[in-house]
Amino acid sequence: MHPRNRHREGYDLPRLIAAHPPLAAFVRPTGHGHDSVDFADPAAVLTLNRALLLVDYGLAAWDLPPGYLCPPVPGRADYLHHLADLLAADHGGQPPRGDATVVLDLGTGANAIYPLLGRALYGWRFVATEIDRAALASAERNLAATPALAAGFDLRRQTDATAVLRHIVRPSDRFAATMCNPPFHPSAAAAAAGTARKVRNLAAAPLASAQSRGPAAKPPTGRPAPSANPSASPAPPRNFAGRPHELWCPGGELAFIRRLIRESAEFPQAARWFTTLVSRRENLPPLLAALRAVHPTAVREIAMDQGQKRTRLLAWTFAPRS
Repeated sequence: MHPRNRHREGYDLPRLIAAHPPLAAFVRPTGHGHDSVDFADPAAVLTLNRALLLVDYGLAAWDLPPGYLCPPVPGRADYLHHLADLLAADHGGQPPRGDATVVLDLGTGANAIYPLLGRALYGWRFVATEIDRAALASAERNLAATPALAAGFDLRRQTDATAVLRHIVRPSDRFAATMCNPPFHPSAAAAAAGTARKVRNLAAAPLASAQSRGPAAKPPTGRPAPSANPSASPAPPRNFAGRPHELWCPGGELAFIRRLIRESAEFPQAARWFTTLVSRRENLPPLLAALRAVHPTAVREIAMDQGQKRTRLLAWTFAPRS
């Protein structure tokens, strides 16, 4: 994980429990002689993430409607730290802090995790977009729940399922960066298959994925598991859950990011850096080809390692070379 990630050395479960006692009900010994939580239990995952946000990031409250994506906090924090390093080049080599840095979060979800963490870690302001009305209402509640962080957020509803930046970006917008965690799967069937595979793995060793180092349990790695039936009931059967629009779109992350690349060329002045996560390594070559077609002035590929899981931050800019 990034050197500034607060969870780099794992979770200090005794400290988390002392500050957020409900977590204690979900902590169990592992087969390795350490305590952890069962990452196959959605209530355990939600409670752990809530404890992390309340204890390590100063949130007053945080919750999710049933069935919406519960993000792993360490991985989401890593994206922000790497993004801060990218922006540091324009700020004397130091990550920028404070209200002058405005970031566009594309698809903030009901959790609003990037604006909350970005505000807590760096004091940035955020414009956050979402297509789902219920998710947008939940994001608003989560952002408003902590008065110390509540200032500096602008929520905008995307009304067009085929658009990313269109209908969102305004002529006066000037963002330091955009960020995005695109839908991973290309179809509901692929999402369901991914869920079945993840559930099998978790059932085989439900606590082994969070061995501890001393008193601290290692954070979970990898992408949150999707709902077993994304088009059905909103109640998640296992793990991190997720609504259909959070988990899949036609063509998966490759098609979504290609759309983002095309639209970024329509609004080249809107952001200093356009960025997105890329989970599949095999998607990088076609995405780099798509970028060459729109002629950015610079492209960056940043590896993000979380345990055995590697993902990538892909960034590009149309700003003139300095």
